[in-house]
Amino acid sequence: MRAFVFPGQGSQKVGMGTELAAASAAARETFEEVDEALSQNLSTIMSEGPAEELTLTENAQPAIMANAIATLRVLQHDFGVSLTGAGSCVAGHSLGEYTALCAVDAFTLADSARLLKLRGQAMQAAVPVGVGAMCALLGADLEAAQELADAAAEGDVCEVANDNDPSQVVLSGHAAAIERAVGMVKDFGIKRGIPLPVSAPFHCSLMQPAADAMEEALAETSPQALALPLYANVIAALVDDPAVEQRLLVEQITGRVRWRESVLAMRASGIEHFIELGGKVLGPMIGRIDKEAQVTSAITMEDLENLAKEIG
Repeated sequence: MRAFVFPGQGSQKVGMGTELAAASAAARETFEEVDEALSQNLSTIMSEGPAEELTLTENAQPAIMANAIATLRVLQHDFGVSLTGAGSCVAGHSLGEYTALCAVDAFTLADSARLLKLRGQAMQAAVPVGVGAMCALLGADLEAAQELADAAAEGDVCEVANDNDPSQVVLSGHAAAIERAVGMVKDFGIKRGIPLPVSAPFHCSLMQPAADAMEEALAETSPQALALPLYANVIAALVDDPAVEQRLLVEQITGRVRWRESVLAMRASGIEHFIELGGKVLGPMIGRIDKEAQVTSAITMEDLENLAKEIG
């Protein structure tokens, strides 16, 4: 059994999708459709930069989705691999959940792009720049990270935002609390605390204004039937009901990305092979979560050709 998984923010880089677009009409058409949906030449920012513009949350989120869907469409159209034929389920890390929903036809590509543009804008606007921050804890399990967050809060918001793998947990909240947490890591047996170069404190309660904005947007553009079931971030469990997923997408804005638990749940359900499309970020995480899991990450035409042979 196979799961197709899709990366989240931080996987963007200038030049993304350029090789696919040069080699495949399916990729070019994907990028053109996203540009048209956003009334923005996002594909040029993706291919040429500048990096500061691509990194803006409102650009990074639809760009990462567009690149992953282009990768999927090349796999489908150029190499004849059917997602529903080859896969048993899908999942995505944070914004990657929207990519996963697009992949299983719950959202159109145009709607996915517009929703992620809005999501990025709403998340950026929710907290003034400088008020919030995030940090990655290396060599930390969930229990140690939670104890550190509780100790560092001191009346501020300091919450576990991402449980990525057994050795990496991310905290999010007020900048002062995150700074305290980084300074206290050794007291909790954690190897390192690294401030993250993000513009807002994602996946914590400070994001409530963004959750409200997405609730309104998703009421107007709601998910449709899923061609394959999805493992949702905030519950780390299988979802196949569009109405339930609509609610979970709202909760996801302030809720924890339970990626480690999601991978373990997929493994428990019989998933043996994880295929990451459009990035090489989730693959290493999955390997750290379960060394027995088979992982393939595909970005290039060569990657996709090899993948098609492997699963064909």
